[in-house]
Amino acid sequence: MKEDIDLSNLPKHIAVIMDGNGRWAKNQGAARIFGHRSAIKAVREVTEGCAELGVGYLTLYAFSTENWGRPKLEVQALMELLVQTIGDELPTLQENNVRLDSIGDLNSLPSRCRRQLAEAIDKTRQNDGLNLILALGYSGKWDIVQATQQLAREIKSGALQPEDISEGLLNERLATQGRPDVDLMLRTGGDHRISNFLLWQLAYAELYIYDEVYWPDFRKPHLYEGILSYQKRERRFGKTSEQVKG
Repeated sequence: MKEDIDLSNLPKHIAVIMDGNGRWAKNQGAARIFGHRSAIKAVREVTEGCAELGVGYLTLYAFSTENWGRPKLEVQALMELLVQTIGDELPTLQENNVRLDSIGDLNSLPSRCRRQLAEAIDKTRQNDGLNLILALGYSGKWDIVQATQQLAREIKSGALQPEDISEGLLNERLATQGRPDVDLMLRTGGDHRISNFLLWQLAYAELYIYDEVYWPDFRKPHLYEGILSYQKRERRFGKTSEQVKG
C-alpha cells in the first residue's frame, strides 16, 4: 500500500481526531484510561508514518477544551499520561527528526505538563523534518475568539482600523500562524463530525473517516489508506472541474 502513494502529491498538513479510546477499552472490558494508554502506539505509528513519507505537518487533537468536562479522575489520569508519554517518546521524536510544538490554551494545563512539554519542544527545536503539533486545551471556537480579541486590542490601540481586517490578517492571529491550512483530516471511531477542531483551518480539507477503526488500533497502513483516498480526489476549492484542470 505504501508503494502506491504518490510522494509528489502528499498532503502538506494532516490533522487527526484520535477518537474511540473509551469505546475500545469498553470492548476489552477495561477502564477508559486503559484505552488512552493503549493509544500511545497509534500516536507513534502515525508520527513515524508521516515522517517517513515526508509530510510537513501533523496536528493531533490530544485534549480539547470540552474534555475538561470529563470525570475528574479521567482528566487527572490523562494529564499524568501526557507527561509520561512526552518524556518517553522524546528519543523517538529525535530519531525521526521530528519537531514538536503545541497549540491551545496551555495555561489551562497543570504546571508539570507545561514544563515537560516546554522541555520537549526546546529539545526538538533544531529538528527540520515533520512538524508534530499537539492541540492541548484547544478548540476551534477558542482559537477564533482569541484571534479576534487580538485584533480588537490592536484596533483599540489605534494600530489597526476595522477595514484593515482580512482573512490573511485573522489567519496570522490564529494559534496555527505560520503553518499551512489542513489538507487532510483523519478521524477514527466512526463519528462524522469535526468536533470543534481547527474550524478555520479545515475550510477546504478533505475528510477521511474510519468507521470500523478505534484509535488504539490505528497503524501505518491506516494512514496510507487515508492518503491514497486523498490522492484520488479532485480538490476544486469552490471552482469547477474545468477551471481546476484548465
